[in-house]
Amino acid sequence: MADNLTEAPAESGQDPRDDVQGPVTVAYIAESAGVSIPTVSKVLNGRSGVSDDTRARIEELINRYGYRKPPGSRNNTVELVFRELESMWAVEIIRGVERVARKNRVGVMVSEFGLHDSSGRTLGDVTERRPRCVLSVAQLSEAERDQLKAKGIPFVVFDPTTELPDDVPFVGATNWRGGRSATRHLIELGHRRIAMIGGPEDVSCCRARLAGYGSALEAAGLSVDPSLIVHSPLTREDGCAAARELLTRPDPPTAVFAANDLQALGVYKAARELGLRIPDDLSVVGFDDLPVVAWVDPPMTTVHQPLTEMAAAATELALALGRGEQPAQAGLEIATTLTIRESTAPPKL
Repeated sequence: MADNLTEAPAESGQDPRDDVQGPVTVAYIAESAGVSIPTVSKVLNGRSGVSDDTRARIEELINRYGYRKPPGSRNNTVELVFRELESMWAVEIIRGVERVARKNRVGVMVSEFGLHDSSGRTLGDVTERRPRCVLSVAQLSEAERDQLKAKGIPFVVFDPTTELPDDVPFVGATNWRGGRSATRHLIELGHRRIAMIGGPEDVSCCRARLAGYGSALEAAGLSVDPSLIVHSPLTREDGCAAARELLTRPDPPTAVFAANDLQALGVYKAARELGLRIPDDLSVVGFDDLPVVAWVDPPMTTVHQPLTEMAAAATELALALGRGEQPAQAGLEIATTLTIRESTAPPKL
């Protein structure tokens, strides 16, 4: 749609600055360019909806006057907020965010402290920086979401761990489908005693993976044995402890599906300690497909969660919201796929 001109630009040779007193304002640039104030705002904030000729005219005036946005204006950055950066997850997520940010010529601000931690730093630290948008790997409380809305800062939740209201934008993965495909793979190999090391029961993605596990068993006519399900934090150490408890039972499982790759690496450690060989004595499937699991011995079968693609999609969504666009859907789930390597095999007869 063409821009509505409010008046013609200043005549050639006339410096429209001659009659200006004080600093140049957005309103003055709009008047000089012969466009509306919202049109100038779109150009200043990198938004679409402005013709190339009009954008060039506005940018020329901005450069001529040396206009700078006043303090408190939105910065040309995406704020990426983590609880912590120690996880191997972080690198894959940052890679996806950087890819989209570079394409859109915006910067990336990475915050490790989360949005409310024991150091005393709060969401106010984020809002004071006035980013174009926030991509939160740390979960947002209702109060924090309201605070961002009040400041006019759009946000997207990455891989939410709790149920969100329908109007909260998010990007996640098909966790139920991933859990189902991992378990079905083990069933098709001939395993019947398949254990599940689930994550924390209050984490929604872990519940979905567990539900997928149960669905695959039931579809194969196998009952879900609660004694083969152990919940633990999503760490290598806790995965090792859970696997040790399962594998030292009188009738241990022949296969273990872990809720994430770190837990599955803990299963590897427990198996070695107990003198079990993978996959000869025990099949193992993880979830995430972190780069490291392709290099362990044996290379791990796992559910590929496309973290980089998820982060890229979340950044595109966040930037679109920052431009004032209304996406077709607030929530997006990226498909998971099973990556079969050498940690799974038929059980011993």
